[in-house]
Amino acid sequence: MKLLMTSALFLATTAGAFAQCAEGLTMDEGTLTIATGNPAYFPWVIDDAPETKQGFEAAVAYAVAAKMGFADDQVTWVRSSFDQAIQPGAKDFDLNLQQFSITEERDEIVDFSAPYYSAAMAVVTREPVVNDGAEATLASLKGLAWGAHASTTAVPMLAEVVQPDADPLLYGDNADVVEAMKANQIDAALMDLPTALYTAAVLMDDGVVLGQFPPERSENPDQFGMILEEGNPLKACVDEAIGALKADGTLAAIENQWLSATTGVPVIK
Repeated sequence: MKLLMTSALFLATTAGAFAQCAEGLTMDEGTLTIATGNPAYFPWVIDDAPETKQGFEAAVAYAVAAKMGFADDQVTWVRSSFDQAIQPGAKDFDLNLQQFSITEERDEIVDFSAPYYSAAMAVVTREPVVNDGAEATLASLKGLAWGAHASTTAVPMLAEVVQPDADPLLYGDNADVVEAMKANQIDAALMDLPTALYTAAVLMDDGVVLGQFPPERSENPDQFGMILEEGNPLKACVDEAIGALKADGTLAAIENQWLSATTGVPVIK
């Protein structure tokens, strides 16, 4: 009984500390205003309805809000374009989640939270390649004809992890890589998982995301952060909340639910 009381007191104290850290720092007192895209897409937000908490970023947003002491009905959603969000100046949101990669250039204009997602590298291919026997195993991947965007981390990862039988063909951008796949010049390409999902679903008629590597297999994985207005003191509270969600396994569970199980992209081992 004493142990249960001590644990309950600790949890209550922790929740109170988080709530206190955000006090007086949001746009509207007692409300956390969060922005997403217009529209927001699967698997980040399901059915363009972030208030349902369905989808990876919707679920992360509510988990962060809860850690900061905000109940679900104290979260307000607004919409913004990707480009609007990363422009300098005042913001109409406290936080914005739209798969923003953390870069030094952007960080000079806006503030980023601690990363809430490290993007895995994934294999994009086409249905005919899968029908010919391509599988989400290293042994199978070695025999494919590969292409890659020359200036991305896909190139060293192909050389060090996949080690294909033939040297990959290198291209100036992912658009050229996609066209090469469509023209049967290459069988597959490595892209970060979000780009791979978009490429297969939107840019290709017969695209398939064959598998994904764990993020730790990438030399420099792309990391997503929430955007805040430059100099916003709320950042410290958000970072603390994200750190707590990583430590207690919540972020990993959300990622597994929405980016592994829901998308059905197997992990390559």
